[in-house]
Amino acid sequence: MKNTAAIAWKETKSYFTTPIAYIVSSMFLVLTGIFFVNDITAPFAEASVRGFINWASFFTLFLAPLLTMRLLSEEQKLGTLELLLTAPVRDWEVVVGKYLSALALYVVIMALTLYYVVLLYWFGDPDGGPIYSAYLGVFLHGAAALAVGLMASSLTGNQIVSAAVGTAVLLTLSFIDEVADLVSGVTQNVLLGFSMNNHLLDFRRGIIDTSSVAFYLSIAAVFLFLTVRFLETRRWR
Repeated sequence: MKNTAAIAWKETKSYFTTPIAYIVSSMFLVLTGIFFVNDITAPFAEASVRGFINWASFFTLFLAPLLTMRLLSEEQKLGTLELLLTAPVRDWEVVVGKYLSALALYVVIMALTLYYVVLLYWFGDPDGGPIYSAYLGVFLHGAAALAVGLMASSLTGNQIVSAAVGTAVLLTLSFIDEVADLVSGVTQNVLLGFSMNNHLLDFRRGIIDTSSVAFYLSIAAVFLFLTVRFLETRRWR
């Protein structure tokens, strides 16, 4: 765990010494802020974050690949990944350390959006349950998305390609429920079961479903496992 913590700390500091973290974070906050204001100023608007959460989860599909695209791609491009893998550190420690750094930045970004919640309590009387569950859902959704983005970063030394692959995979996993509407029976249930958007619905309603929690954790675990495997194959190239 010492190696993992050291890698996580190094990558976290790296985020805040480069413009990418500030640019991406600012874009995310501006866009979600616009839609939040639009929701609460609409006629008969409710004191809730439901609309904000919908947009936040959508923008996360693009935010996650942007936050993770350099973590392994840059190492491959600069030729430092081989040096890192030959050091006395395990592959999974490298992957988990880099993943935790991206997750930490994501938590900071989402924490900044709590300003919207403060405004809701200041000017209204919202129901706290759906707000807390919605934020939990977005956190789990983001944690899974970051794992997908990190996997994409392990496939190529080109950051743009990494971001494109990660976004494509996330869009597929998110909107596969749209395809489910075209079929029925077992096939429909299977497609709905793999939809990241479908598992977020209960969180938006104030319901914490353990199966949905397990789904997001499983997605994160599977893609982190794949990332480790892809790194291991580099030892044999």
